[in-house]
Amino acid sequence: MASDSPDPLMTLCTDYCLYNLEGTLCYLLDNETLRLHPDIFLPSEICDRLVNEYVELVNADTIFEHNENFFTLFSDPRSTRLARIHLREDIVQDQDLEAIRKQDLVELFLTNCEKLTAKSLQTLGSFSPTLVSLSLFGCTNIFYEEENPGGCEDDLNPTRQVLVKDFTFEGFSRLRFLNLGQMTKGVNVESLLRPLASLTALDLSGIQLNDIFFLTQWKDSLASLVLYNMDLCEEHVQAIAQLRKLRHLDISRDRLSSYYKFKLTQRVLNLFVENLVNLTSLDISGHIMLENCSSSSEDEKVGQTSISPEMSSITPFRNLKQPLQFLGLFETSLCHLSHIPAYKVTGGKSEEQVLNAIEAYTEHRPEITSRAINNLFDITRIEHCNQHLRALKLVITALKCHKYDKNIQVTGSATLFYLTNAEYRLEQSIKLRRQVVQVVLSGMESYQEVTVQRNCCLTLCNFSIPEEVEFQYRRVNELLLNILNPTRQDESIQRIAVHLCNALVCQVDNDHKEAVGKMGFVMTMLKLIQKKLLDKTCDQVMEFSWSALWNITDETPNNCEMFLNYSGMKLFLECLKEFPDKQELHRNMLGLLGNVAEVEELRPQLMTSQFISVFSNLLDSEADGIEVSYNACGVLSHIMFDGPEAWMISEPRREEVVDRMWAAIQRWDVNSRRNINYRSFEPILRLIPQGISPVSQHWATWALFNLVSVYPDKYCPLLIKEGGLLLLSDMIKMASARPETKEMGR
Repeated sequence: MASDSPDPLMTLCTDYCLYNLEGTLCYLLDNETLRLHPDIFLPSEICDRLVNEYVELVNADTIFEHNENFFTLFSDPRSTRLARIHLREDIVQDQDLEAIRKQDLVELFLTNCEKLTAKSLQTLGSFSPTLVSLSLFGCTNIFYEEENPGGCEDDLNPTRQVLVKDFTFEGFSRLRFLNLGQMTKGVNVESLLRPLASLTALDLSGIQLNDIFFLTQWKDSLASLVLYNMDLCEEHVQAIAQLRKLRHLDISRDRLSSYYKFKLTQRVLNLFVENLVNLTSLDISGHIMLENCSSSSEDEKVGQTSISPEMSSITPFRNLKQPLQFLGLFETSLCHLSHIPAYKVTGGKSEEQVLNAIEAYTEHRPEITSRAINNLFDITRIEHCNQHLRALKLVITALKCHKYDKNIQVTGSATLFYLTNAEYRLEQSIKLRRQVVQVVLSGMESYQEVTVQRNCCLTLCNFSIPEEVEFQYRRVNELLLNILNPTRQDESIQRIAVHLCNALVCQVDNDHKEAVGKMGFVMTMLKLIQKKLLDKTCDQVMEFSWSALWNITDETPNNCEMFLNYSGMKLFLECLKEFPDKQELHRNMLGLLGNVAEVEELRPQLMTSQFISVFSNLLDSEADGIEVSYNACGVLSHIMFDGPEAWMISEPRREEVVDRMWAAIQRWDVNSRRNINYRSFEPILRLIPQGISPVSQHWATWALFNLVSVYPDKYCPLLIKEGGLLLLSDMIKMASARPETKEMGR
């Protein structure tokens, strides 16, 4: 079972402070600007966590709001210290880096911060004396500046962005790790890097360089080189072979991104194995092998596998001194071989290889990750997933990291559906399942796409509703109501969303129901019903909508009033007329009207000849066993409870309706199994101690007798808890009570 242990105290405190900055670390200056309390000093261990977790919350939690002057809280090194920070996406702007320029940063990772411009290049210089690790991955505008800063800009003459060509890493004497992945075309990489004396790790992903011979200046220090998606040539290969200190080499590529002239050969792999003697990690994913690098099948015994280099099915790797720690073979033919001399392999042959691929490529390669997740989807859909907890965590991470990437959101949300089903549920912790709920809701918020929305709704159906989503109750309801806008949504999603809405308002307390009612729940359901009426269609959406209204009005007078105010009774009559034989529909509608009838101040609105005639006629219904007749009698019992003086109509007469009610109750089998669920007997019990309407008293007594007889374990404790025994005892002594009612009471 996955751990349900709480998060570390440091994590809980960090999150609490970030959600409550004004009440903890900060105060508001002039009622608008956050300022750190003057008596606070925070070391780098805490400041780093605050900043990094803040960025995560802004990107992952829609409830968490970005504060534009957050980074100014860390502007003074005398009160706050920053050392290692990871910033990502569009929340980070030039002024944010400028705010922390006095900090002695050791590690600064900027990932896909597309709002950063050349102003931030100058700010980077402030960190040059201390910076050891720097990533500018995906910061595609950081080498651009305005051609005429401060000049006039209008629609006819927009500000032109020009490339900065004179920036270099001069003065960054301590820099060892540098990631320039996806850097802007046109920047002279060689002159940019030349001042760096002791690079040990360099990532040039997505950059096309015709000549990389300049890299040999670091042949005695470079331990990691990433050239993902660089179309190599013979000169590149020769330069790489001179980097004899390399422990990690990545020359992988996205096989779908463009046409590559370079083809990997046995000779190239031999060259790397012979010259790069320290190599422990190699990624050649996506490459087409120009010639056969694998041994013939006769050399291998069926079922035998080994990671020993001398047994390798990939012949160039037989000369390795020891197995590789990591070998990237995703979307190559080599991953299907039996003997691969590496402890961790990415590929598409097995679940292990696929999970390794998702793990290795998620952060910086969404295009590869989406295809790896697609492989995992096939495994979870067709076979059994053996490492489902690891798989679930990896998919959650990918969805959080790339919430605006369509391919990842589609494949990831579909895979979540299979990974959260009943087969795996018992082994999943509450904490992990909550993470799934949060990432599903974020996907629905961030990506308004039919397939994503459907996948997310289906995944929510794998959870116990409302128990497992109650911690995000308002958020999930808002999203579902948005989906149910009938002008924009397709039928399949509508059906799932209405089902979820119905489940969400069943078995929750009245505060939740009132809150959801105020969010527009009643109006939304009635609009759906109206649309189905226009289409003359009575399907699951229609039935679930009435069922949801039945649930949300249960002991919630405000929602009952909304139903009446939004012409709910008109729709009730139209549905009865249009669909006279739909038993489930009738049961749901009458159940809802029973809730309305329980509200004393609303009952006068039901007192019309048309409504009373309809309820009276439904007493004779045999639809859904006794349920429609029972619910119609319940509505009339509450109306009768108001006494003869409240009967404001001439037809039908009160006595006539009372007789029909008695007759209906006599017909019911008291041992009927029920299609109903009571959370409280209070509305029924209030009809017991009165003599103004004996038929109402009898209906209530019959209802209690039936429920405690057929479902004693569930309803006997409820009857005792709510004081029903005392009320029944008193009723038995009442002169006005009918003998058959007293007998049933006994």
